[in-house]
Amino acid sequence: MLSAVRELSAFFGDVSGTSAPCPLLYQVMTDLMMESTLVSPPTRLWVPKHVMITRPAADLPHTAEIIRRCESAGVDDIRVMPGNALTGLKGASERETYAKAKNTLAVVVAPPSTLKPQPIPPSADWRVDLAKGCPAHCQYCYLAGSLAGPPVTRVYANIDDVLAGIRTHAGRGAITSGTVERGHEGTTFEMSCYTDPLGIENVTGSLAAAISRVGSGEFGDDVQLRFTTKFDDVGELVTLDHQRRTRVRFSVNAADVANRFEGGTARMPARLAALRSMALAGYRVGLTIAPIMPVPGWREQYGSLLDDVATALADIPDLDLTAEIITHRFTPSSKEVLLGWYPNTKLEMDEASRSQKRSKFGGVKYVYPKQTMAEMRAWFTAELERRLPAARLLYWT
Repeated sequence: MLSAVRELSAFFGDVSGTSAPCPLLYQVMTDLMMESTLVSPPTRLWVPKHVMITRPAADLPHTAEIIRRCESAGVDDIRVMPGNALTGLKGASERETYAKAKNTLAVVVAPPSTLKPQPIPPSADWRVDLAKGCPAHCQYCYLAGSLAGPPVTRVYANIDDVLAGIRTHAGRGAITSGTVERGHEGTTFEMSCYTDPLGIENVTGSLAAAISRVGSGEFGDDVQLRFTTKFDDVGELVTLDHQRRTRVRFSVNAADVANRFEGGTARMPARLAALRSMALAGYRVGLTIAPIMPVPGWREQYGSLLDDVATALADIPDLDLTAEIITHRFTPSSKEVLLGWYPNTKLEMDEASRSQKRSKFGGVKYVYPKQTMAEMRAWFTAELERRLPAARLLYWT
């Protein structure tokens, strides 16, 4: 916001031929500042019914902040476990276990294997995990099959150790750092590989801590955080001194996909309002259009989505907007888990109508046929340029 005001000041000064404030400049600056502080209340807040704190995490400073936030949110079942084990999550059925786990926040210590940043192409140079697990109920959940055990959300209490990887890996990487196409982003660190960090922020504070510390320059000037969210609780984030070192991308989708398959998340209008609020607060922003599905009328539905984004971001000064487009895919293991969680789902997971895509390790993913992929890619590439010319497409997959 401050950089936008400075640019406006310089512009209007040049127009008026003087450095003195003019009435039009004053009105524009006032309107922008007032709008940036008017953030709509969140429409979807996750409040766990149970909080389990492992013994090693109990005395860490960040745990005290998590407890404070949970108590403020109204959680009255906060327990310190005798050791590292999380007990009592198993139910009589898979659905019951799922329900218990989705209502539980576990405060744990990240193990050494988690603390070492890992490459995460094509999104960023490295990933850093503030948490693992997500409170949402997306019927296509890409975490299904990739995280062992009940789907409890685990937040890491040793946040200093988690963020230390930013310092050790700044200036390294092959996705943005040192590249021609994205080198201006600096060394990038993805925070939403295994969670939606904004979805749990009201009871953790981990996201605000990371943004503030990176914004302060603690890890250098040439690093950037990134995260994707389906939530809209941005009231605290817009007040942070982020120094434009964080890019927040909002996960968006066609109405039929979002309304049918994205349970427990903010609805699309609320996400777009939050997108506008973050852009007005000076954040770099983005769209994660995912997972794309060729539902009936997909061109019209995704076209309306892009038009709604354009409206939400109209007249944003100094807008830095990216887009990442990901088609739907599933694996045999994720399908099995998802059908256990959502036995009545209408999500299409028909292997016979898909093409197989094999990883270098021999794993199988089921993706859309080549012709469907080509048709969707051509449409999205053209329509993104036409309807959202400010958006920079980072990748399609």
